[in-house]
Amino acid sequence: MQAILVIHNLIRWAILVFGAWTLINAFTGLISKRAYSSADNKSNLFFMIFCDIQLLMGLILFFSNSWFDKMKAGMGDVMKSTTDRFFIVEHGFMMIIAWILVHVGRTAVKKAEADKKHKKAAIFFGIAFLLIIVSIPWPNKAEVARPLFRWFN
Repeated sequence: MQAILVIHNLIRWAILVFGAWTLINAFTGLISKRAYSSADNKSNLFFMIFCDIQLLMGLILFFSNSWFDKMKAGMGDVMKSTTDRFFIVEHGFMMIIAWILVHVGRTAVKKAEADKKHKKAAIFFGIAFLLIIVSIPWPNKAEVARPLFRWFN
């Protein structure tokens, strides 16, 4: 499981890079009124791909660690523990919502008229990116803090 945890941590950085790239493309496209390009398409495609991989890694961690067992034992105890509540309820739920927004956004952008693609990208990917940022267990989050980079011990 340590390997999956390391991969899950590293993919976070790829998601942040491609998410930021996608948003920069969307906002600069909106401001400059430039045409939606293949670079715009590639940035949000890579954002989506890394979100997919991250979801898979997260589900493996959730079901193979004690998180799922704690949830089955009773949500009352889970909700009383800040750490358990964050990882079992808040983190997972918000990340799945972000994952859905990325997929819906990608479809909405592909189907949108040419002059509306950047706006749809900014909305869907912007909300997803914000949810991702808020849901990451950053080192400054007291009881749920995790290191910026997790390595093999």
